[in-house]
Amino acid sequence: MKQVEILLPTAAPHGFDYRVPEGMTLKAGDIVSVPFGRGESLGVVWGEGKAELAAHKIKPVSAQHTQFPPLCDAMRQFIDWAAWYNCAPKGAMLKMALPIADIDKEGRTRVETSVDTANIKLAHLSEAQKKAAAALEDKIGKGFSVTLLDGVTGSGKTEVYFDAIAHALKSENQILVLLPEIALSIQWLERFWQRFGFTPIVWNSSITSAKKRSSWQAIAKGEARVVVGARSALFLPYKKLALIVVDEEHDQSYKQEDGVIYHARDMAVARARFEQLPLVLVSATPSLESYYNARQGKYAEVSLPARHGGAELPATKMIDMRQAALDSGTFVSPILREKLAQAIAAGHQAMLFLNRRGYAPLLLCRACGHRFQCPHCSSWMVLHRSKHRLICHHCDYRIEEPKSCPACGAEDKLAACGPGVERLSEEVASFLPQARVAVMASDSMNSHKELSDTITAMSERRIDLLIGTQMIAKGHHFGDLAIVGVVDADLGLAGGDLRAAERTYQLLHQLSGRAGREQVRGTVYLQSFLPEHPVMKALVAGDREAFLQAELQARERAQMPPFSRLAAIIVEGTQEETVMRTAKQLAAASPLPRDTCRLLGPAPAPLYRLSGKFRYRLLVRAGRNVNVPDTMRGWLEAQHPPASVRIKIDMDPMSFL
Repeated sequence: MKQVEILLPTAAPHGFDYRVPEGMTLKAGDIVSVPFGRGESLGVVWGEGKAELAAHKIKPVSAQHTQFPPLCDAMRQFIDWAAWYNCAPKGAMLKMALPIADIDKEGRTRVETSVDTANIKLAHLSEAQKKAAAALEDKIGKGFSVTLLDGVTGSGKTEVYFDAIAHALKSENQILVLLPEIALSIQWLERFWQRFGFTPIVWNSSITSAKKRSSWQAIAKGEARVVVGARSALFLPYKKLALIVVDEEHDQSYKQEDGVIYHARDMAVARARFEQLPLVLVSATPSLESYYNARQGKYAEVSLPARHGGAELPATKMIDMRQAALDSGTFVSPILREKLAQAIAAGHQAMLFLNRRGYAPLLLCRACGHRFQCPHCSSWMVLHRSKHRLICHHCDYRIEEPKSCPACGAEDKLAACGPGVERLSEEVASFLPQARVAVMASDSMNSHKELSDTITAMSERRIDLLIGTQMIAKGHHFGDLAIVGVVDADLGLAGGDLRAAERTYQLLHQLSGRAGREQVRGTVYLQSFLPEHPVMKALVAGDREAFLQAELQARERAQMPPFSRLAAIIVEGTQEETVMRTAKQLAAASPLPRDTCRLLGPAPAPLYRLSGKFRYRLLVRAGRNVNVPDTMRGWLEAQHPPASVRIKIDMDPMSFL
């Protein structure tokens, strides 16, 4: 090729033509450096040039990086497809595969990649686990497949897919394990080390650029045998990938909401298909989509219906808060207080869960009614008393905790309304003064080390009571945990979100699964003002199947996913009138066929103002046979919005804020 198309890791939707210098031979997938703008950029040869410019205007390729293997056909096809499906710039997708500008440079940081398969320990699996592990191992090396590993909490799902990893390591293959949150990797890595005798490559936002560079090089060269990471790890250029595992596949954290919008679980299915390898989706509470696909026979299913080692599932009990008669300013019911005290007195551990960070979700003036709202977002500012700050959890705007009302000047009239985890900690200290209490929330953990130390202290029984947000709800194994208390079980049900019931059930079921995982019998107490809600009834009855079937029937009646496809269009900008007018013009120009699609909106987004931008939303509901990406792309490409307005497409939205 005399001219080549080079795809660059930029926001460009296409590649650029460059000239191949004399003596250089390039083929599709090669990693090169090229002049771009005022500097140079890494890029990938995507194919032959289009020859749309005169030869003398085309710049030459600067260098070819032969120290790295080229991006294989399957990887390039995956990037092309992911960009098409998510209506995203192709260059932005490539940027996730080439995340560091100077990955070709040698760094001082080294990552350990040696693997000795002789050191892998055999696990003591139950008969059910052995059967499940054999089913997964049978998929390796036999092309594309998706298997849902569905097991109750504490059933040993991790050990089962560890067996599949051990099987894959017998050949010179690479394995990718996705985890939704950094917090889950701490105990996971310890278990992996005990089983395999080496530490896998870790890829997430907490590692340094130098370590990312060395890790990327090891992955691209095929030296990194096992990689565990967050959603972005899916886009790395593995040389010989043989197995992908998506743990906690239902978790909403797999949805990337900023920049390139995509769902890592769905993209994992696509990558496995292009690479022709098996994918394992793991969960005790599968997403409704995965559950439906398994029931339809699209996915294989492997079930673990009982806990490992004879441990029993915890009992779940309801506390009707309408009958609790709590004093003003208290949030833990007398029953739950008593059960926490009994468990700790017996030498066991307990958890309190509330999915609200900070001290209180609202600060208001009792004199004039003034409420502290973020000046940039349609949300109240959250009081963090430990930091003496009011913080917006959407844009991170912060102010000092005020001593008087800025509206009326009244002092000693500011009231903290509602509880956050900090306030719960304060209340617990009043009735369990001798208990060793820790708080675990994303803004109370100042570093990865602090998070790791807290989890280790809990595992080693140096903490009696752990109070936390959803960080404590899944994946952790605390052997002496007897009581789990949920302070506001109804919190996630408000707002009319399509997935509110599903998400609330998953979160509370996963949280319940932390209790009673070894010898001690666990009990879960749900404080609820809606004990008759189907989610609460299903949790108390332990009837997951009935809940999922009811949800499927409700979705089918409403013709919502998985019985249809959704795509959201978000119109945002700093000028309210311009945003509203653009959204209405976009709706008026809709090309959607009325027999297979329905357009909802435009309407102000529930979170109408975010980081200083006004937001309108349109929602497209389409039949399963509609080519939604092409329809959406064609619709938006025909529009010419003002420069001050940005239009984003969210395929298969998970959040409706």
